[in-house]
Amino acid sequence: MRVIDSHTEGEPTRVIVDGGPPLGAGPLAARRQRFADAFDRYRSFTINEPRGYDALVGALLCEPQSPGCVAGVIFFNNVGYLGMCGHGAIGTAVTLAHLGRIGPGTHRFDTPVGVVQVELAAGNEVTIENVASYRHREAVRVDVPGLGTLTGDVAWGGNWFFCVNDAPVALVMANVAELTRQAEAVTAALKAQNITGRDGAPVDHIEFYGTPSRPGIDSRNFVLCPGGAYDRSPCGTGTSAKIACLAAAGKLAPGQPWVQESIVGGIFTARYRRDASGEIIPSITGRAYITGEATLLRHPDDPFGDGLPVAGR
Repeated sequence: MRVIDSHTEGEPTRVIVDGGPPLGAGPLAARRQRFADAFDRYRSFTINEPRGYDALVGALLCEPQSPGCVAGVIFFNNVGYLGMCGHGAIGTAVTLAHLGRIGPGTHRFDTPVGVVQVELAAGNEVTIENVASYRHREAVRVDVPGLGTLTGDVAWGGNWFFCVNDAPVALVMANVAELTRQAEAVTAALKAQNITGRDGAPVDHIEFYGTPSRPGIDSRNFVLCPGGAYDRSPCGTGTSAKIACLAAAGKLAPGQPWVQESIVGGIFTARYRRDASGEIIPSITGRAYITGEATLLRHPDDPFGDGLPVAGR
Protein backbone atom coordinates (compact mmCIF):
# COMPACT_ATOMS: atom_id res chain seq x y z
CA MET A 1 0.00 0.00 0.00
CA ARG A 2 1.38 3.40 -0.99
CA VAL A 3 0.69 6.29 1.39
CA ILE A 4 1.63 9.94 1.75
CA ASP A 5 1.76 11.53 5.21
CA SER A 6 1.19 15.16 6.10
CA HIS A 7 0.25 17.26 9.09
CA THR A 8 -2.30 20.06 9.26
CA GLU A 9 -1.48 22.53 12.02
CA GLY A 10 0.14 19.64 13.89
CA GLU A 11 -2.50 16.92 13.29
CA PRO A 12 -1.34 14.04 11.06
CA THR A 13 -3.10 12.65 7.98
CA ARG A 14 -2.14 9.50 6.06
CA VAL A 15 -3.58 9.40 2.52
CA ILE A 16 -3.86 6.03 0.77
CA VAL A 17 -2.97 6.70 -2.86
CA ASP A 18 -2.60 3.08 -4.03
CA GLY A 19 -3.41 -0.37 -2.66
CA GLY A 20 -6.59 0.48 -0.81
CA PRO A 21 -9.68 -1.74 -0.51
CA PRO A 22 -11.76 -2.42 -3.64
CA LEU A 23 -14.98 -0.60 -2.70
CA GLY A 24 -16.51 -0.35 -6.15
CA ALA A 25 -18.74 2.52 -7.23
CA GLY A 26 -21.74 4.28 -5.73
CA PRO A 27 -22.38 6.98 -3.11
CA LEU A 28 -19.49 7.66 -0.75
CA ALA A 29 -21.66 6.91 2.29
CA ALA A 30 -22.41 3.44 0.92
CA ARG A 31 -18.75 2.84 0.11
CA ARG A 32 -17.77 3.92 3.61
CA GLN A 33 -20.19 1.32 4.99
CA ARG A 34 -18.71 -1.30 2.65
CA PHE A 35 -15.25 -0.33 3.92
CA ALA A 36 -16.41 -0.88 7.52
CA ASP A 37 -18.30 -4.10 6.88
CA ALA A 38 -15.93 -5.97 4.57
CA PHE A 39 -12.52 -4.31 4.61
CA ASP A 40 -11.94 -2.96 8.12
CA ARG A 41 -8.59 -4.72 8.27
CA TYR A 42 -7.31 -2.12 5.76
CA ARG A 43 -8.17 0.63 8.24
CA SER A 44 -6.36 -1.06 11.12
CA PHE A 45 -3.42 -2.00 8.87
CA THR A 46 -2.98 1.65 7.80
CA ILE A 47 -3.57 3.52 11.06
CA ASN A 48 -2.85 1.34 14.07
CA GLU A 49 0.44 0.19 15.52
CA PRO A 50 2.95 -1.05 14.49
CA ARG A 51 2.67 1.12 11.33
CA GLY A 52 0.72 4.02 12.82
CA TYR A 53 -0.39 5.55 16.11
CA ASP A 54 -3.57 6.75 17.78
CA ALA A 55 -3.46 10.39 16.61
CA LEU A 56 -3.14 9.44 12.94
CA VAL A 57 -6.19 9.97 10.68
CA GLY A 58 -6.50 8.13 7.39
CA ALA A 59 -7.95 9.27 4.08
CA LEU A 60 -8.74 6.84 1.26
CA LEU A 61 -8.71 8.37 -2.21
CA CYS A 62 -11.36 6.91 -4.51
CA GLU A 63 -13.38 7.83 -7.57
CA PRO A 64 -16.00 10.50 -6.81
CA GLN A 65 -19.66 10.03 -7.63
CA SER A 66 -20.76 13.67 -7.45
CA PRO A 67 -20.13 15.54 -10.73
CA GLY A 68 -17.30 18.06 -10.80
CA CYS A 69 -15.31 16.53 -7.93
CA VAL A 70 -11.59 15.85 -8.35
CA ALA A 71 -11.61 13.00 -5.81
CA GLY A 72 -13.73 11.02 -3.42
CA VAL A 73 -12.36 10.81 0.12
CA ILE A 74 -13.30 8.50 2.99
CA PHE A 75 -11.81 9.43 6.37
CA PHE A 76 -11.09 6.99 9.20
CA ASN A 77 -9.16 6.75 12.46
CA ASN A 78 -7.85 4.22 14.97
CA VAL A 79 -11.29 2.85 15.88
CA GLY A 80 -13.64 3.60 13.00
CA TYR A 81 -14.89 5.95 10.30
CA LEU A 82 -15.61 9.68 10.16
CA GLY A 83 -18.25 11.64 8.28
CA MET A 84 -15.88 14.47 7.38
CA CYS A 85 -12.49 15.59 8.59
CA GLY A 86 -11.48 19.23 8.21
CA HIS A 87 -7.78 18.88 8.89
CA GLY A 88 -7.79 15.72 6.74
CA ALA A 89 -9.39 17.54 3.81
CA ILE A 90 -6.71 20.24 4.04
CA GLY A 91 -4.00 17.57 4.19
CA THR A 92 -5.54 15.70 1.26
CA ALA A 93 -5.54 18.87 -0.86
CA VAL A 94 -1.84 19.46 -0.19
CA THR A 95 -1.16 15.77 -0.91
CA LEU A 96 -2.96 15.95 -4.27
CA ALA A 97 -0.94 19.06 -5.11
CA HIS A 98 2.26 17.21 -4.13
CA LEU A 99 1.25 14.46 -6.56
CA GLY A 100 0.62 17.00 -9.31
CA ARG A 101 -3.08 16.10 -9.53
CA ILE A 102 -4.36 19.59 -8.64
CA GLY A 103 -2.92 23.10 -8.75
CA PRO A 104 -3.78 26.38 -7.05
CA GLY A 105 -7.47 27.21 -7.30
CA THR A 106 -10.83 25.83 -6.24
CA HIS A 107 -11.63 22.12 -6.27
CA ARG A 108 -14.31 19.79 -4.89
CA PHE A 109 -14.09 16.60 -2.84
CA ASP A 110 -16.88 14.04 -2.59
CA THR A 111 -17.25 12.75 1.01
CA PRO A 112 -19.73 10.47 2.80
CA VAL A 113 -21.57 13.51 4.21
CA GLY A 114 -21.58 15.67 1.09
CA VAL A 115 -19.41 17.70 -1.28
CA VAL A 116 -16.67 19.83 0.26
CA GLN A 117 -15.02 22.67 -1.63
CA VAL A 118 -11.28 23.25 -1.20
CA GLU A 119 -9.27 26.27 -2.31
CA LEU A 120 -5.55 25.66 -2.61
CA ALA A 121 -3.44 28.79 -2.20
CA ALA A 122 0.29 29.38 -2.16
CA GLY A 123 2.44 28.56 0.86
CA ASN A 124 0.64 25.32 1.75
CA GLU A 125 -2.50 27.20 2.77
CA VAL A 126 -5.88 25.64 2.07
CA THR A 127 -9.42 26.86 2.73
CA ILE A 128 -12.17 24.26 2.90
CA GLU A 129 -15.84 25.13 2.62
CA ASN A 130 -17.46 22.49 4.77
CA VAL A 131 -20.87 20.87 4.70
CA ALA A 132 -23.78 22.78 6.25
CA SER A 133 -23.34 22.97 10.03
CA TYR A 134 -25.80 23.70 12.82
CA ARG A 135 -26.49 23.82 16.53
CA HIS A 136 -28.80 20.93 17.34
CA ARG A 137 -29.42 21.62 21.04
CA GLU A 138 -28.45 24.64 23.15
CA ALA A 139 -27.26 24.73 26.77
CA VAL A 140 -27.65 21.03 27.43
CA ARG A 141 -26.88 20.02 31.02
CA VAL A 142 -25.12 16.73 31.62
CA ASP A 143 -24.23 15.25 35.00
CA VAL A 144 -20.67 13.90 34.86
CA PRO A 145 -19.37 11.74 37.72
CA GLY A 146 -16.37 13.47 39.28
CA LEU A 147 -16.99 16.74 37.41
CA GLY A 148 -20.52 17.70 38.40
CA THR A 149 -22.93 19.29 35.96
CA LEU A 150 -21.51 20.64 32.71
CA THR A 151 -23.42 22.72 30.18
CA GLY A 152 -22.73 22.60 26.46
CA ASP A 153 -24.22 22.72 22.98
CA VAL A 154 -24.77 19.68 20.78
CA ALA A 155 -23.69 20.67 17.26
CA TRP A 156 -22.95 19.21 13.84
CA GLY A 157 -19.94 20.23 11.75
CA GLY A 158 -19.52 17.05 9.72
CA ASN A 159 -19.26 15.03 12.96
CA TRP A 160 -21.22 15.36 16.23
CA PHE A 161 -19.77 17.51 19.03
CA PHE A 162 -20.56 18.43 22.60
CA CYS A 163 -19.15 21.95 22.93
CA VAL A 164 -18.35 23.15 26.47
CA ASN A 165 -17.41 26.84 26.72
CA ASP A 166 -15.64 26.64 30.09
CA ALA A 167 -13.02 23.88 30.21
CA PRO A 168 -12.87 22.02 33.54
CA VAL A 169 -9.09 22.70 33.80
CA ALA A 170 -6.65 24.98 32.01
CA LEU A 171 -6.02 24.12 28.36
CA VAL A 172 -2.27 23.54 28.57
CA MET A 173 -0.19 20.57 27.46
CA ALA A 174 0.54 19.59 31.06
CA ASN A 175 -3.19 18.86 31.47
CA VAL A 176 -3.67 16.67 28.37
CA ALA A 177 -4.00 13.44 30.36
CA GLU A 178 -6.55 15.00 32.73
CA LEU A 179 -8.47 16.65 29.89
CA THR A 180 -8.60 13.30 28.12
CA ARG A 181 -9.97 11.61 31.24
CA GLN A 182 -12.58 14.35 31.67
CA ALA A 183 -13.66 14.28 28.03
CA GLU A 184 -14.03 10.49 28.15
CA ALA A 185 -16.20 10.88 31.26
CA VAL A 186 -18.37 13.40 29.39
CA THR A 187 -18.74 11.00 26.44
CA ALA A 188 -19.86 8.22 28.79
CA ALA A 189 -22.30 10.55 30.57
CA LEU A 190 -23.85 11.71 27.28
CA LYS A 191 -24.43 8.11 26.31
CA ALA A 192 -25.83 7.15 29.72
CA GLN A 193 -28.21 10.11 29.74
CA ASN A 194 -29.30 9.54 26.11
CA ILE A 195 -28.05 12.91 24.89
CA THR A 196 -27.58 12.49 21.16
CA GLY A 197 -27.38 14.26 17.86
CA ARG A 198 -30.13 14.24 15.26
CA ASP A 199 -31.97 10.92 14.85
CA GLY A 200 -30.20 9.46 17.87
CA ALA A 201 -26.69 9.79 16.41
CA PRO A 202 -23.95 9.32 19.06
CA VAL A 203 -22.12 12.48 20.11
CA ASP A 204 -18.58 11.12 19.81
CA HIS A 205 -16.42 14.29 19.87
CA ILE A 206 -15.96 16.44 22.98
CA GLU A 207 -14.73 20.02 22.63
CA PHE A 208 -13.60 22.15 25.58
CA TYR A 209 -12.90 25.89 25.15
CA GLY A 210 -10.68 28.23 27.12
CA THR A 211 -8.54 31.35 27.05
CA PRO A 212 -6.21 31.74 24.03
CA SER A 213 -2.46 31.97 24.51
CA ARG A 214 -1.97 35.36 22.89
CA PRO A 215 -3.81 38.42 21.50
CA GLY A 216 -5.50 38.16 18.11
CA ILE A 217 -6.94 34.71 18.79
CA ASP A 218 -10.56 34.26 19.77
CA SER A 219 -10.44 30.93 21.57
CA ARG A 220 -8.29 27.93 22.49
CA ASN A 221 -9.70 24.40 22.38
CA PHE A 222 -9.13 20.79 23.32
CA VAL A 223 -10.92 18.20 21.18
CA LEU A 224 -11.10 14.52 22.07
CA CYS A 225 -11.85 12.31 19.09
CA PRO A 226 -13.42 8.84 19.13
CA GLY A 227 -10.59 6.42 19.80
CA GLY A 228 -9.16 8.45 22.69
CA ALA A 229 -6.69 10.69 20.81
CA TYR A 230 -6.81 14.46 21.14
CA ASP A 231 -6.73 16.65 18.04
CA ARG A 232 -3.43 18.46 17.63
CA SER A 233 -5.09 20.89 15.20
CA PRO A 234 -8.02 23.12 16.20
CA CYS A 235 -10.27 20.50 14.50
CA GLY A 236 -11.96 21.54 11.27
CA THR A 237 -15.33 19.91 11.92
CA GLY A 238 -15.18 21.03 15.55
CA THR A 239 -14.47 24.62 14.54
CA SER A 240 -17.37 24.38 12.08
CA ALA A 241 -19.62 23.23 14.92
CA LYS A 242 -18.35 26.09 17.09
CA ILE A 243 -19.11 28.83 14.59
CA ALA A 244 -22.53 27.28 13.92
CA CYS A 245 -23.24 27.71 17.65
CA LEU A 246 -21.91 31.28 17.60
CA ALA A 247 -24.03 32.11 14.56
CA ALA A 248 -27.14 30.60 16.15
CA ALA A 249 -26.51 32.70 19.28
CA GLY A 250 -26.10 35.89 17.23
CA LYS A 251 -22.46 36.25 18.35
CA LEU A 252 -20.76 35.94 14.96
CA ALA A 253 -21.83 37.68 11.75
CA PRO A 254 -21.48 36.16 8.28
CA GLY A 255 -17.96 36.73 6.95
CA GLN A 256 -16.58 37.71 10.35
CA PRO A 257 -13.37 35.77 11.11
CA TRP A 258 -13.08 33.50 14.14
CA VAL A 259 -9.51 32.48 14.97
CA GLN A 260 -9.36 29.13 16.75
CA GLU A 261 -6.21 27.86 18.46
CA SER A 262 -5.53 24.23 19.35
CA ILE A 263 -3.96 23.07 22.59
CA VAL A 264 -0.60 22.70 20.79
CA GLY A 265 -0.86 26.16 19.19
CA GLY A 266 -2.12 25.32 15.69
CA ILE A 267 -4.36 27.96 14.14
CA PHE A 268 -7.50 27.81 11.97
CA THR A 269 -9.32 30.90 10.77
CA ALA A 270 -13.04 30.27 10.30
CA ARG A 271 -15.87 32.19 8.67
CA TYR A 272 -19.33 31.29 7.48
CA ARG A 273 -21.90 32.27 4.92
CA ARG A 274 -25.58 31.43 4.68
CA ASP A 275 -26.79 29.61 1.59
CA ALA A 276 -30.07 30.24 -0.20
CA SER A 277 -31.98 28.18 2.37
CA GLY A 278 -30.36 29.99 5.31
CA GLU A 279 -28.06 27.14 6.34
CA ILE A 280 -24.66 27.95 7.82
CA ILE A 281 -21.78 27.02 5.47
CA PRO A 282 -18.46 27.27 7.34
CA SER A 283 -15.06 27.81 5.76
CA ILE A 284 -11.84 26.85 7.54
CA THR A 285 -8.35 28.06 6.57
CA GLY A 286 -5.20 26.26 7.72
CA ARG A 287 -1.82 25.01 6.57
CA ALA A 288 -0.63 21.48 5.79
CA TYR A 289 2.83 20.09 5.05
CA ILE A 290 3.99 16.81 3.53
CA THR A 291 6.02 14.80 6.05
CA GLY A 292 6.74 11.58 4.21
CA GLU A 293 6.00 8.99 1.55
CA ALA A 294 6.00 5.26 2.23
CA THR A 295 5.05 1.84 0.98
CA LEU A 296 3.42 -0.16 3.78
CA LEU A 297 4.15 -3.89 3.70
CA ARG A 298 2.43 -6.94 5.18
CA HIS A 299 4.35 -10.18 5.61
CA PRO A 300 2.01 -13.21 5.36
CA ASP A 301 3.48 -14.70 8.55
CA ASP A 302 3.26 -11.49 10.60
CA PRO A 303 0.98 -12.18 13.62
CA PHE A 304 0.22 -8.45 13.83
CA GLY A 305 0.01 -7.88 10.09
CA ASP A 306 -3.40 -6.22 10.26
CA GLY A 307 -2.42 -3.89 13.09
CA LEU A 308 -2.80 -3.99 16.85
CA PRO A 309 -6.13 -3.41 18.61
CA VAL A 310 -6.54 -0.08 20.40
CA ALA A 311 -6.08 -0.45 24.15
CA GLY A 312 -9.31 -0.11 26.11
CA ARG A 313 -11.55 -0.07 23.01
